[in-house]
Amino acid sequence: MATLFTRIVNGEIPCHKVAETRDFLAFLDIKPLQAGHTLVIPKKEVDYIFDLDDEQFIGLQLFAKAVAQAIKKAFPCTKVGLAVVGLEVPHAHIHLIPINQISDVDFSRERLTFSEAEFEAHAHKIASYL
Repeated sequence: MATLFTRIVNGEIPCHKVAETRDFLAFLDIKPLQAGHTLVIPKKEVDYIFDLDDEQFIGLQLFAKAVAQAIKKAFPCTKVGLAVVGLEVPHAHIHLIPINQISDVDFSRERLTFSEAEFEAHAHKIASYL
């Protein structure tokens, strides 16, 4: 059975897309820690990020770097934090989160909620800097 993220890649489940290439996809987290919290995934379904082959791993990191730079412009912050947890969905993914303090990347805190219009505006804002 395909993962949730593979179903997003295949267009079966909608997402708030930020960026896409032939091999990678970036979209907003639907349960964000901060406005602009973005997930970056390889389109190829691999559970554990360190099981990606070297080319895919490096490509994912470079794609994430470009998206992080756009997030920082769209949502002014001290830095864009990068987290790889990998327990929520069995599909390799990177969390990119605008941060100003360490607690901004505390995954145990309550997640934010945004309207569809707000999510769309956030995705468009990030995409405009790519």
